[in-house]
Parts: sequence; C-alpha cells; structure tokens
Amino acid sequence: MTTTMLLDAAQQGQGGGWTMILMLVVIFVIMWFFMIRPQQKQQKKLREFQNSLEEGAKVVVGGGIHGIVKRIDNNDNIIEVEIAKGTVIRVDRAQVFADNTAAASATQK
Repeated sequence: MTTTMLLDAAQQGQGGGWTMILMLVVIFVIMWFFMIRPQQKQQKKLREFQNSLEEGAKVVVGGGIHGIVKRIDNNDNIIEVEIAKGTVIRVDRAQVFADNTAAASATQK
C-alpha cells in the first residue's frame, strides 16, 4: 500500500515543472498588458509631443517650472523657455512636458 502511494506521488510530481513554467509565462503576460504596455504607450505619446513642439506652446519643464516655448534648436535638442517676462532658460528637449493645466482649462470651457 505504501508503494502505491509513493508511485502516485512520483507521477504527480512529473507534470509540476510544466505547470510552474506555464504559470510564470501567464504572470509575465498579465504584467506586460497591465504595466509595461501602457507605460510604453505613454512614453511614445510624450516623445511625439516633444518632437512636435512649436514656438508659443505652454510647457512644464522637468523641475516643475511652467513657461512658454520661445525658440527651438533642433540641432542640439535645446529649447528656450520663457518662465517670466524677459527671463528665458535653456533646457534639454527631453525635460519638457505638456502643460496639463492648459489642457484642463480647455476641456472645462
């Protein structure tokens, strides 16, 4: 009787490796759909915004400074942003984000 129990336990353990691998693959796919893919979409949208910047656009610089784009240097990827009347700072294009307050006020009107 104990021999049959040991044989049954050994047979059950043989398929356990495949189910574990299958579970890991399913978990990775779920993580990809709910975490990685949306983040990639958001980054793509941000890159498209940064590449389509025009003078006069309201933006937020990486440090949280709000301003208006005054000049774009495509060769060096530098953008000049006016943060106050007569005060212009130079920032890297990658540190410029959309001004959400302008979008929010446009949707409220």
